Amino acid sequence: MAQTEEFGEELADFVRRVAELKAARSVPHDDLPTVLDTAIFELDHVADQLWPWYERLTATGTAGTSSADRQEQQLLKGIFQRLPLPVALMDRETVVRRLNFAATNFTGVRAGYAAGRPLSGFLAHPDRAAFRSQTAAVARGDGDRSLTVHLQQRPAVPVRATLTALRPSGEPRTAVLVLLQSAGARAPSAEGGPGPVPDLGETTRHAALMDLLDAMTTALLSGPATTRAAVLERAARVLHGRFADWVVADEGAARLCRTTVLGPADQRDVRAGDLEAQDPGACPLVVEAARGGSTALQVRPEDPDAFGRDASGAPVLVRANVTSLLCVPLTLDGAVQGVLTLFRTGPRLAFSMAEAQAMDMMSRHIALALSKLGCP
Repeated sequence: MAQTEEFGEELADFVRRVAELKAARSVPHDDLPTVLDTAIFELDHVADQLWPWYERLTATGTAGTSSADRQEQQLLKGIFQRLPLPVALMDRETVVRRLNFAATNFTGVRAGYAAGRPLSGFLAHPDRAAFRSQTAAVARGDGDRSLTVHLQQRPAVPVRATLTALRPSGEPRTAVLVLLQSAGARAPSAEGGPGPVPDLGETTRHAALMDLLDAMTTALLSGPATTRAAVLERAARVLHGRFADWVVADEGAARLCRTTVLGPADQRDVRAGDLEAQDPGACPLVVEAARGGSTALQVRPEDPDAFGRDASGAPVLVRANVTSLLCVPLTLDGAVQGVLTLFRTGPRLAFSMAEAQAMDMMSRHIALALSKLGCP
């Protein structure tokens, strides 16, 4: 430690002398040879003294700590492999670097087979994009995330994936550690002890979704709806505020017609009128939903033009500060009746897979109500 501090002081002195030499470049021409001789002397000092000193310090540090480092790494690897919970270490592209024994049993995938392959490839297809997006967000430093996914081998069993970032020693990039658990399950209790403690947060979120489903059903069944636009507006008002900051309803499929736009009252950057004036056919996300009939869930949308531009030419997603979105086609028997697009903005939590599934169920109810009023 003393040698390291002494080397640091010597290096700091050298840096100060170099700064003085730089300042001496403005001396009269006749005095420049003296400055040049001094610079050459300093370079010789680095080559003959500082560099060999640095090599000695590096060699001493490596010899003194390599054995301890190896033992520490072996200990950490052993702990990782013997953890009773299923964990995997991935990169930002979800490529598996390590899979512990519990994760091997949980997923049914051998560790040797999983290594080098994206973990998203072992999930059900609807969950892959959201899992990749959340993993990338964690790797970027946007904070820990948790979402519900389904393994391809057991699609009926929901799995809670909890993601957190960590920086392995000596590596330049952030890795992502994922913990896999059956949704709603807790760590096993000791024999003879009390049963599992309920996950109150998950229960609360589930109850909120059930309340939303009930409110939507009540709104669709209460009172006569004379027009399809009235049905869409009624559904949009149920979703606005409690479920999404922005709700945009477009009627039809081949010919899209915007009927309802509901947004935050305090939104200054973009107004509801800006979205009402949009042509839905100029919104790639809406057009794709109307043609393909599949729900799109995006967290931190990458394409700023996915929902088109406003009258000023600015991307709507950027002006509205959209952090997550759901674009849901209203489909009945394969026919698209319309499209609902939901935005969440600012610090609000992103849409989850469970919320997307609940919205998919509500979309079928809305489509059924629309079909009672005839074709668009």
